[in-house]
Amino acid sequence: MKKVTLALAACMALFFISCEGPQGPPGFDGFDGNNGLDGQDGIQGQVFELDGVNFGYDAEANLWSVLETFADYTNFEIFESDAVLVYRFDGQIDLADGSTADAWSLIPQNFFVPEGTMQYTVAHTFLDFELFIDGNFDLSLLSTDFTDNQTFRIVIVPSEFLQSADFDQTNIDSVMGKMGLEMNQIQKLELQ
Repeated sequence: MKKVTLALAACMALFFISCEGPQGPPGFDGFDGNNGLDGQDGIQGQVFELDGVNFGYDAEANLWSVLETFADYTNFEIFESDAVLVYRFDGQIDLADGSTADAWSLIPQNFFVPEGTMQYTVAHTFLDFELFIDGNFDLSLLSTDFTDNQTFRIVIVPSEFLQSADFDQTNIDSVMGKMGLEMNQIQKLELQ
């Protein structure tokens, strides 16, 4: 008797689980987002270029630095978890076909000069970034070729993109290509 009751209970449970009723009414539409520029689908980053960057020397710390605020150059929202990649313009190089190309190096970047070793470095928050020139000698002797009229590209990479993409961050073309950004989308700004 127990087996019959158990089998009957199992069949009834299976019958009720597999039943489907009519579809309910649709839910309410969500609120519209803020008006803005239409962008590409997916996760987007931001790139801007600063030309004419001049470092200031701090004798007490023996380093050169310049502090810039993101809000001065972009309205792109930056989060604490986002990556900020900074590239320094090294000049133009001649290609085998006779044309030229811009050469960019990811910061940190080291140089070995007659006085010792110096390095460009960067520190950032979600509000600003500071570029430094540090070294193991008296940096007041550093040539203005390193401190004046420098050009940097700042690439803001959303953290969601970093988790989902495989790219060579040392190559600015690779980073921009993976983020779907074109050279004509770079905002070029002249510092005064």
